[in-house]
Amino acid sequence: MTRRSPWIFAAALAGLLTVQSSLRADTTDTALTKSTVLEGNVAYLRAGQVGKNLADEIRAAQSALAVSNKIAGTVLDLRFAGGDDLDSAKATADLLAAEKMPLAILVNGQTSSAAETLASELRASRAGLIFGGMAAPVQPDIVVATSPEDERAFTENPYAAPSQIDTNAPAATNSLLPFVDHTSEADLVRAKIKDGDQDESSVPPAHTDAPQPQVIRDPVLARAVDLIKGLAVVRASHS
Repeated sequence: MTRRSPWIFAAALAGLLTVQSSLRADTTDTALTKSTVLEGNVAYLRAGQVGKNLADEIRAAQSALAVSNKIAGTVLDLRFAGGDDLDSAKATADLLAAEKMPLAILVNGQTSSAAETLASELRASRAGLIFGGMAAPVQPDIVVATSPEDERAFTENPYAAPSQIDTNAPAATNSLLPFVDHTSEADLVRAKIKDGDQDESSVPPAHTDAPQPQVIRDPVLARAVDLIKGLAVVRASHS
C-alpha cells in the first residue's frame, strides 16, 4: 500500500494538472481574432464571438495599432460571429459609440446572438454604418452582394481572388472617391510635354520598382474601407 501511494499521488496530480490546463485554455480564448491596419489608416477588427472581454480586447488592439499609425476609423467585422454575453455586447457598443470616429460594421446571414445584439446596439446609437447582404439579421445600410463561399474565404484573406465575378464588387478600394486622381507625376509632366508646355529633360523617372499595393478583393470590406477613407478626406478638408 505504501509502495503504490506515490503512483496514486502522481496520477492524481497529473489529472489535476490536466484539468487546470483545460480551464486555463478556456479562460484565455480571445473574442477578437484579428486586428490590423488596412491601407495605412483604417483599423480592422474581426470578432469571432462576443465574449466577456471583447470591449477590453478592442480597446487594447486600438491602442496598439495607434502607436505607429494615424487611425482614421475602424471596421468591425462581425460576419460569422456569435456569442452569448449580452452585457459584453452593450459594453462594446458603448465603447465604440463614445469614440466618435468613423465606424463600419460588417454583418452577414451568420451573424447571430450577442453579435447581432452588438450590431443592433451600434445602429441604435448611430455609431456607424452597417454593411452586409440582404440575408443579414440586421438590415444593412449598404447592401453588398457576395456568395457565401467567397464570404468565408474573404474573412481568411481579403486579398484573395473571388471564385466568381461579382458585378457589385469594386475593382479597387477607391471606387467611392472618384475625385482622387491616381495619375503619376511623371505621366502628368509627359502630358504637358505632348502639349508643348514643358521640356523633356524635366520629366521625373517613372518608379517601376516600387511594390504595388495589394487590392482588397472582399467587396464588403472594400466598400467599408472606402467609406472610412472618404470620411477621413472630408474631415481633413474641414479641419
